[in-house]
Amino acid sequence: MGKEFRIAEAPRSLSVSLYTAESHVVLDMAGAVRQPIDVPSLERYLNLNVPDIKTPLDVKQFGFGQSNPTYQLTTADGSKYVLRKKPPGKLLSKTAHKVEREYKIIHALGNTDVPVPKAYCLCEDSSVIGTPFYIMEFLDGRHFTDPAMPGVDPAERTALWQDAVRTLAKFHRVVPQKVGLDRFGKPTGYYDRQIATFTAVAQAQAQAVDVETKEPVGELPHFMDMVRFFDDKTTQPQDRGTLVHGDYKIDNMIFHKSEPRVIGLLDWEMATVGHPLSDFCNLTSPFFLDGVDHKKEMFVPKVVPGLPAREDCIRWYREVSGYDPTGDIPWGDAFFSWRSSVIMHGIKARYALRQASSARAAEYARNTEPFALEAWERVKRVRAQLGQKARL
Repeated sequence: MGKEFRIAEAPRSLSVSLYTAESHVVLDMAGAVRQPIDVPSLERYLNLNVPDIKTPLDVKQFGFGQSNPTYQLTTADGSKYVLRKKPPGKLLSKTAHKVEREYKIIHALGNTDVPVPKAYCLCEDSSVIGTPFYIMEFLDGRHFTDPAMPGVDPAERTALWQDAVRTLAKFHRVVPQKVGLDRFGKPTGYYDRQIATFTAVAQAQAQAVDVETKEPVGELPHFMDMVRFFDDKTTQPQDRGTLVHGDYKIDNMIFHKSEPRVIGLLDWEMATVGHPLSDFCNLTSPFFLDGVDHKKEMFVPKVVPGLPAREDCIRWYREVSGYDPTGDIPWGDAFFSWRSSVIMHGIKARYALRQASSARAAEYARNTEPFALEAWERVKRVRAQLGQKARL
């Protein structure tokens, strides 16, 4: 394929489940190991380098994390930790799956008011368990795979969402230079870089060939039409630069067991410096985007008691961050839909190469084209709205 390109992890907000009580669980979902690691070698490494983590270890694998395999480590005394590693095998990108980058930002944010797990170690020596990895604190709290947060009362649902939004605003107020992240990303041109990157990514993904059927993954429908729209600077929102998570959403958070507050943000692989609109649209995407398991009409304020309106989220965010995204949201939503279709396209490509680590990768692969078509419809609506404004 020539030059290699990044294939990113899918936003799991695209896979929210039906509104059932079973969708609300304490984060202890690790099970059978699907991608084995060399446990004795890992134990030797920890004995020498991280003596706080006692061996021997019991190792299980989490079901989430399409990009970087994620494991639960349990010591003999019951203490738990989380290990995230690069996937095995030849990757389609030398820059994807950057566990080193995840570790860097988690470590940097440890001294701010942004809730993150404690980072214990980063190992870049592939001889230990096959690929680089890092270990962080296991957060004992609530994890919602459904952003409607079943299993909680209406008042708490409102408070949980409010803290999720306010936590995002606090994160966007962190000054990169003050936490040692002055070279973490460029302060301008975020959407231009995203467009260029995801265009190249999608073109590489389209060439991936299924190891069994020998059929190429193929291009997303209406892909270049959407690229041309987003690449038009007259349509883009005013440039801004803050730290951005890259995949900020409810199921990338751990909430306190009994209090309505976030105790940890997870999955920092796509973090950089960029436009805060991207994170806000990502978080609030269930308000406007169909998911793999749900229809957006199942995620509706007043239908789900205590679920805030998107306007409430905008107000909470604006009060803490100082940025009002209202006027930028239509473009941001369209871009989010397009970007999400490319990311799902990436899971389809990794599934074709049998590199996807999620147990649900095949399901994501089947939903790639429907998401691309929804993105195209949203682009057409925004383009029409912009055309009407130009004629006024």
